[in-house]
Amino acid sequence: MSKKTNYSYIGIAFIILVFGIIFIPKIVDRISNKDIIRNESRSDFADDKKFKVSDLAFIEINGVPKKVPAFSFINQEGKIITNKDYEGKVYVIEFFFTTCPTICPRMNANLIQIQNTFKDFNDFGVASFTINPDYDTPEILKAYADSYGVTNPNWHLMTGDKETIYKLSNEGFNLYTAEEAEAEGGFEHSGNFALIDKNGYIRSRKDTFGNPIIYYRGIVSEAEQIDDDGVEEEISALKEDIEKLLNE
Repeated sequence: MSKKTNYSYIGIAFIILVFGIIFIPKIVDRISNKDIIRNESRSDFADDKKFKVSDLAFIEINGVPKKVPAFSFINQEGKIITNKDYEGKVYVIEFFFTTCPTICPRMNANLIQIQNTFKDFNDFGVASFTINPDYDTPEILKAYADSYGVTNPNWHLMTGDKETIYKLSNEGFNLYTAEEAEAEGGFEHSGNFALIDKNGYIRSRKDTFGNPIIYYRGIVSEAEQIDDDGVEEEISALKEDIEKLLNE
């Protein structure tokens, strides 16, 4: 073997020795601190999965995703509840009143069914705002909640200033609410539910034309499928979409 060849082997051996002296301690240090590329990649994937957005639409106003307006009311336990109490939770919004003789009992029966479907989820809730706060005191709301079987600690039935509640309904959510002497019970209001994600954005699925449905019909039950007027139920769709948001 020539001297030139020997020099080549000596050079390669020297490079390997230098690599070991410089880099092996760093690799050992990274492993001891659990800071290795494989773990970093898995962590990044987990983060991507954690913040994965479902196919539900964001309701936009002038191109800006619509968030729940700030609110502060008293619930059935006499506690102050604000929109911040719902941060990190998926929840359904309704406007109702306890003496409603028409659609409210049907709406809340459907919400009880939804509550029971997601009874094992601590990050699911309901926000019910009375449109008759002069009568619906915390004590009245508590009795109403008990009579329907409200057990979810994140289901708050709220009362407060009437003008503020009506503004929240009509302007904040565009869910119609009005005091009407000639209406049954003395009030008129929408029978729809709004669905809110963990970050406070109003969300919904899209129709067959790709447009957001915005709200979910709250009056027709799953068992009915279709009411006497030919209106189809959307409670099953709401359940599916709640699950999607819980998994975001």
